[in-house]
This record gives sequence, structure tokens and C-alpha cells, in this order.
Amino acid sequence: MSNITIWHNPRCSKSRNVANLLEERGIEAEVVKYLDTPPSKEEIKEVLKMLGISARELMRTKEEIYKELDLKNIEDEEKLIEAMAEHPKLIERPIVIKDGKAAIGRPIEKIIELIEG
Repeated sequence: MSNITIWHNPRCSKSRNVANLLEERGIEAEVVKYLDTPPSKEEIKEVLKMLGISARELMRTKEEIYKELDLKNIEDEEKLIEAMAEHPKLIERPIVIKDGKAAIGRPIEKIIELIEG
């Protein structure tokens, strides 16, 4: 069986739905509660590569901390990645990683494609 990891926030319904989907399919995933154990800048960069998106596309732009840090006016990828490492609440969720590929669980169909692909 392949190695699957989920960056999970148990308080988020979308994240819980993806965790339940994996469980229902009998998939044992390594669960990383990323708010408790924030990913490093290197881990975020790796996931961005797997997703094929920019740092801003991985950010929750409606979070209060996004506004407080005035991140909408920052273009530097490195600074945005640094902000996510320091404030993991900014990271979109859930993220499932499988065999060097990743998907954000919005919509959940992206996760189904990843685990079945």
C-alpha cells in the first residue's frame, strides 16, 4: 500500500470529511495535525511543487492573520512561505500527499482522483 499523509485540522469540516473518506476506504494515512505541528518552510515548498501552485494559492486569504500581516501586498514567494510556516492557520486544508503527488481537498473529488490515480 502506498504511503499517504494528510495535513489535517480536526476542527474543519472539509478536513474531517477527507479523513472520513480515507477511513471508509480502509486507507491508513499518517495524520499530521499541522496546526499543532507546523510544516517547515522546506515541507511547504515541497508540497507547493507537488501541487504545482504558488504560495498564495495555498493560502487562506480570508483569515484574519492574512489581513493583519498585509500579505495581499507581498509578492515574494519566500516571504509568503515563511508566513505559512510561522502561522500554519494560513495553509489551505486539508492536503493529502501520496507517492510524490498532493491535492487540496476542496472539492473532495480532488482527493478521490489522487488516491485512485
